[in-house]
Amino acid sequence: MLPSGEVRSGDAAEAAAWVDYCNNPDNAERKLHGRAQPLGIKLWQIGNETSYGSDSFTCESAARTTVEFARAMRKADPGIALIGWGEDDWAPGMCEIAGEHLDYIAFHNGLGDGGEGSPLHGIQYRKDPDRTWDYLFRARHAQAARIKDMRERVAPYGKPLAMTECHFILAGRNRNEVLSTWAAGAAYAAVMHVHERNGDVLKISTLADFCGTRWQNNAVMIPVPGGRSFLMPVAMMMSLYRRHTGTKNIAVTRAPDGLDVAASRTGDKVFLHVVNTRRTRSVTARFAVAGMAVAGGRAAWFAPDPECEIFDYRPEHTFPQELDLAPGQAWVFPPASVSAIELDVTPA
Repeated sequence: MLPSGEVRSGDAAEAAAWVDYCNNPDNAERKLHGRAQPLGIKLWQIGNETSYGSDSFTCESAARTTVEFARAMRKADPGIALIGWGEDDWAPGMCEIAGEHLDYIAFHNGLGDGGEGSPLHGIQYRKDPDRTWDYLFRARHAQAARIKDMRERVAPYGKPLAMTECHFILAGRNRNEVLSTWAAGAAYAAVMHVHERNGDVLKISTLADFCGTRWQNNAVMIPVPGGRSFLMPVAMMMSLYRRHTGTKNIAVTRAPDGLDVAASRTGDKVFLHVVNTRRTRSVTARFAVAGMAVAGGRAAWFAPDPECEIFDYRPEHTFPQELDLAPGQAWVFPPASVSAIELDVTPA
């Protein structure tokens, strides 16, 4: 082991040694460190932002190095899945040279520039809530264009995508407080809908960083040196969607103006993820599923004031409101709300 913080690089043999350390039930070094059972880490990424101005790699050399690493790592554990870095122009070359060794092609995306003049710069977001809301929600359109571009790049090779980083771009290394606002949580939900609609190809996707102390893109905050960890708005949204989601995507053919909707289904349940993109106005809707009768359902939702900021453990915000829905019942989506709707359906 080298001293903490020392800059270094490893080779394929070391990568394979790490796989063996984590996954081999008989690895002696891991047992010596007090961990008898394997860690079972089955997903590994080779290279990260390797194409970002690197003097060391071209796409071709990175792809050939990826092949070298993949072979060594799979020799240590044939059951692992591998992600290779292939953002933008690197995607075709990585697929052509290393594609047979990879399960996914990785890329990143930053939402907004966050610099001076942006409502995400410093505390500017507090001065004009309308402008902040509109700026945050533009991210869903940029995200759709970004994923469409990457889809087209990997389409000839049939490789799934892994977006291993995605978050708003914020100035400075300290966590920008706009991420504590419900406005950011609602905007992230609309971006999540873009991910869901592309789930046929986008198999791994991230929004914010899910565990941290005080950095700029966290979803779960861990106060230091003490204190109780808490969910930030993006994690509140994700926890809601995780509890109410289907296994197969279905199309949304029509929605009232102001509602951004993604849908899925498992068996006799249809799940709707709904963001009211109107900051100050509610939207009323009724539910219909083609060829099916809606026998009722349930609604769970968050609807804090979009300017609400969550800086500590707040159980009154952490848990959603919930209510049963009667057959044919209209539902009023509160302003700036994020909702999960479960519909019980039967053949019409």
